[in-house]
Amino acid sequence: MSLPPLKPLRIGPIELDFPVVQAALSGYSDMPMRLIARRLGASYTLCEVMLDYFVMQVRERRKTSHLMVVADEEHPVAGQLMGAEPEQFGPAAQRLVEKGFDVIDINFGCPVKKVLGRCRGGFHLSQPDVALEIISRVRDAVPDEIPVTVKMRRGIDDTPESRENFFRIFDGAYERGAAATTVHGRTVMQRYDGPSRWEFLRELKQHAGDRVVLGSGDLFNASACLEMMHYTGVDGVTVARGAIGNPWVFAQARTLAAGLPLPAPPSLFEQRHVIAEHYRLAEEIYGAEKCVPTMRKFGIKYSQLHPQHQEVRAAFVGVKRPGAWREVLAQWYGVDGPGVHPAVEEPNPLSAASPESADSLTVAGV
Repeated sequence: MSLPPLKPLRIGPIELDFPVVQAALSGYSDMPMRLIARRLGASYTLCEVMLDYFVMQVRERRKTSHLMVVADEEHPVAGQLMGAEPEQFGPAAQRLVEKGFDVIDINFGCPVKKVLGRCRGGFHLSQPDVALEIISRVRDAVPDEIPVTVKMRRGIDDTPESRENFFRIFDGAYERGAAATTVHGRTVMQRYDGPSRWEFLRELKQHAGDRVVLGSGDLFNASACLEMMHYTGVDGVTVARGAIGNPWVFAQARTLAAGLPLPAPPSLFEQRHVIAEHYRLAEEIYGAEKCVPTMRKFGIKYSQLHPQHQEVRAAFVGVKRPGAWREVLAQWYGVDGPGVHPAVEEPNPLSAASPESADSLTVAGV
């Protein structure tokens, strides 16, 4: 199946050479994860979401300073804000710009229950006036050359009122100067249950016209990224859970987009090199001791690419002391061999509905 060539992605004045980027991932997309993704083909990454009031309270202490670290080689990178009170967003956005973030992304999509209960994240999709005020305050607070973007879901739920609120916020965001929106194909109430509705993204892009829209939801491999762009017409896609422990997804998407077959999964030596570098970066940011629980969740995800993933997963879970991860690498990655593609537990809607293999896609060169 041959698809049209992909276009570069533009976010305000920033032009990205490839439209597959790493999403903001709460508790995950810190500087080490973002930097690994950039080195393996992501054209752009977003920092894990930060609360507006917390951004203003962070001091230059080792305990919290890692949250706003931006490496020289990872530009452009976005800082994502979440909060309840509109007046707190502007000063927090200014602080992120001062720290080196190139884009300010506003989170109107988080579906976590405690976030909604505090009138943050996806809750704002139920109150368009407040959501639009937040966008205006952020746009007014940061320099013109700093793009402001918005992350949304397709609504609180599937009621007509929710749909009306969504489009009011969506259209109003661009009117107030937003450069792009990222839209997840599930509702807030869905959380991560059920498939992402790619048909909604298709309808939305037709409505948006030339306005930049990125799609999100059920992107667990490189093929799905290209399928979403082809089917929906969105300008780019953000890979979220599919990028945790599999930063190779970005390079694989670039290869498919060049009209080449899907590459073999990274070998054990390739995996060892990346995992070791990820740990090294995390130790620099967090310290060797604090790095242990922080990296355990990444080790669990990386293990999915190992042919003996259950045993390797248990080994990473068992790391309790600083530096013990090196023993895991020595035991399980000490001899080279082929890796495996991680299992996809939630196939994208097109692959689930079609007998054709997603891995058969080829795309004309960019």
